[in-house]
Amino acid sequence: MIYQNERAIYVKIADRVCDDILSGKYQEDERVPSVRELAADYEVNTNTVLRTFDILQRDEIIYQKRGIGVFVSPGARHKIRIARKREFRQHELPEFLRRLRLLGLTIDDVVKAWNEDSEETNS
Repeated sequence: MIYQNERAIYVKIADRVCDDILSGKYQEDERVPSVRELAADYEVNTNTVLRTFDILQRDEIIYQKRGIGVFVSPGARHKIRIARKREFRQHELPEFLRRLRLLGLTIDDVVKAWNEDSEETNS
């Protein structure tokens, strides 16, 4: 699962950490698993997780308290959403819209499916 597709493993792990922040698993100023814990969870070398933490720190998603651990930065969820929305609009949405046109689906079809999915999720 984490080893599929062409993206680097450390980027995929960063995406997973961001997913966990977006889902509320990790809150602002809350500790995230250590390098060793994540390395064990994903069965990767600790250097891989260090690279993950480097990019998350660079993007101000996490910060380190020396001797204590790594924590979610204030505003991290907002930063992740902005970046993911931009990525979606630039890369995924155009392909999604192209496929809708090819299949003869309308926005109304999408809204109906969205509403049905929302009802099932909330049940």
